[in-house]
Amino acid sequence: MRIKNTMKSTATGMINYIVTMLLGFISRAILVKTLGNECVGVNGLFSNILSMLSIVETGIGTAIIVNLYKEVARDNKEKIKSLLDFYKKIYRIIAIIVALIGLCLLPFLNLLTGDVNINESIHIIFVLYLADTVASYLLTYKRSILLANQQNYYINIVDIGYNVLMNVSQIIYLLVYKNFTGYVAIRIISKILENVIISKIADKKYPYITSKNVTALSNIEKTSIFTKVKGLFFHKLATFVVLGTDNIIISTTPSLGIAVVGLYSNYLLIINALKGLLGQIFSSMCGGIGSLLAEKNKDKTYSVFKSILMMNSWLFAYAAISFYFISKPFVSIWLGQEHLLTEITVLFLTINLYISGLRNTYNTFKETAGIFYEDRFVAIIESIVNLVVSLILVRAIGLPGVFLGTIISTTIVYVYTYPKFVYGKVLGKNVTSYFKELFKYLGLFAISFGAVYGIMITLNSFITINNNFFSIVVNAIICLIIPNLIYFICLRRTDEFKYYLGILKKVKGKFIKK
Repeated sequence: MRIKNTMKSTATGMINYIVTMLLGFISRAILVKTLGNECVGVNGLFSNILSMLSIVETGIGTAIIVNLYKEVARDNKEKIKSLLDFYKKIYRIIAIIVALIGLCLLPFLNLLTGDVNINESIHIIFVLYLADTVASYLLTYKRSILLANQQNYYINIVDIGYNVLMNVSQIIYLLVYKNFTGYVAIRIISKILENVIISKIADKKYPYITSKNVTALSNIEKTSIFTKVKGLFFHKLATFVVLGTDNIIISTTPSLGIAVVGLYSNYLLIINALKGLLGQIFSSMCGGIGSLLAEKNKDKTYSVFKSILMMNSWLFAYAAISFYFISKPFVSIWLGQEHLLTEITVLFLTINLYISGLRNTYNTFKETAGIFYEDRFVAIIESIVNLVVSLILVRAIGLPGVFLGTIISTTIVYVYTYPKFVYGKVLGKNVTSYFKELFKYLGLFAISFGAVYGIMITLNSFITINNNFFSIVVNAIICLIIPNLIYFICLRRTDEFKYYLGILKKVKGKFIKK
């Protein structure tokens, strides 16, 4: 059942992200053409500012889902109702706090945006973005019961409808009215509708959660949740500083500004599409990993971990390498050559994409095991290093310095958090095993990237390709063959590779029987 649910969630998640990605690219292209690059920059900047406000959530949702895994495994309906009721009440309070803090930021918006040349009020637009964020806290708590039962596929199916409705409506609106305010308003309406539908599905699947007869959580249970929340707060704060301050740093740097935020936001859309597409595989596994850890079988857990880590590394290496070599001709066709970033900037974005993607496996096991409080200060150190180094480097080397700062700060979790808490506490393995596997996958990525780069340089010395469509096709073929061939040759004899072959044989056998 665990594998079956994972495959359903993965398949629907893939479809969801492909649809979202395609519509998102079309919508972004039309936004740039109709309203200009500065509106794209405002979109990216306000998204960053509001991700800062999400720190107020402190990770309560994640902490409750971790508790739900155990109660779902026990089929403890009363405790599940208690957790969801607690979740609902907390999220309503959070929605009010976020709304109030957001409104307090209104007088200071001009300091963050600088001189921005758009026809509409940035204050009204910010209020709409704020409303969208607040709406995301209403009714969303019922998603957790589906996630804990490994039924992500229900959420994914609704998300597909949400993304089609929102993007198509925004595209039509932009083409007809060329108005940014209405563009954002459509996003709010779509989000509310999505949350209502998911809530109704949860009610129908688990009717007992609609009962008004709910026993409040004990003080001991609340204390246990809030202990996790304390740790999660540090992690959410650190995540915002590491990933959410880039646009703010860029917009407030005199030599860059809001227009450069727009350029970066276009590349970020591609990166997030790749992360989201591949991330579906790993988010679909969370429920299964929760029940796996509950079995307390270290050898089995380690075997599954290594298999997921191999797949994670392989897929993100392929995605990152493809991003580096295909993004230039793609952006040229999509938006125009005037929207290109420099090659060194794209290189740092590529390295960031791979490194952040590789964190998926480690973070999934750490968080599913409920390890948040123990490494809370590491997250703060990482965020401080990122912010300080990025601010120094952006003035020294410009835009690439922002992303180089992120790469440098990320090494902290790789040399401390993951070997100590994931390998030591969760998996019961030593530091040597950790670094051996880490350097193996970093080495494979470097070799694969170098091999593709060498082939591209050699090819360009013989043939000059001036057509962007042709460049995409040629680069995509090389990126498809070379990295995957290298990974296959190096990993085909491993137990991890054989694990996936075994799954494929089982799936094939079922289809043949049918």
